[in-house]
Amino acid sequence: MASRRRALGLLAGLTLVTGASAWRLSRHAPADIHAEYVKFRSGKDSITAYVAYPERSDAAPGVIVIHEIFGMSDFVRDRVTQLARAGFVAIAPDLLSRRGGTPSDQNQAVELIRGLNPDTLTQDLDATYTYLKGIRAVRADRIGVIGFCWGGGQSFRYATNNAGLKGFVVCYGPGPDSAALARIHAPGLGVYAQNDARISLSVPATDSLMKQLGKSYQYRIYPGVGHGFLRSRDIPAVADTAWTAVVQFFHAHLGA
Repeated sequence: MASRRRALGLLAGLTLVTGASAWRLSRHAPADIHAEYVKFRSGKDSITAYVAYPERSDAAPGVIVIHEIFGMSDFVRDRVTQLARAGFVAIAPDLLSRRGGTPSDQNQAVELIRGLNPDTLTQDLDATYTYLKGIRAVRADRIGVIGFCWGGGQSFRYATNNAGLKGFVVCYGPGPDSAALARIHAPGLGVYAQNDARISLSVPATDSLMKQLGKSYQYRIYPGVGHGFLRSRDIPAVADTAWTAVVQFFHAHLGA
């Protein structure tokens, strides 16, 4: 009987949204946020994404959230809902949708993501951008992007491919080459970790190139933490400070 009640409770948390390939997942979203999965076309394939809306009476800026090399996760969904709470419509595409979605085996997810084609990734991010622009509750002229780890590098790379972005955030991800940096139009923010030499030691050179190219890019290397510190929260106060900086950056460049 107890297991039956738990099953009924889970079903009660799933409310079908008619007219769209979406359903509310209340177990992931805070009470003041509406969150759902959606599907949209990218070429001949469908992309599944997690989107969250803030409670507000006017259209909101939008943010694309690019997941880590582990694929779609609770951490990514949490970042989406936190951005919604800050006043943005946020969406995270599962970039393994073409491979059947993020698998439960994390090692398998890493292997699959490492095999993704960069041009296909750009196509799928473009499809996400187009979908986000088409939402009535979104200000189509105020869209940014953020990524974490592998997704941080993809956020930087996508900024070189989409001149319509109004801001991009790189969370401990590598930067593209100088030729690609020249194509960036949006201002950027870098969030890096002191104990992450693999990534952080290259940041000053990237910053220098951005300055030479006349691009707007600010960054901070946060002390005492390592790669992925926003997820692991090694030092909660540092993670909170970094996240506040991200939200403030988007408020400044996308609008409140």
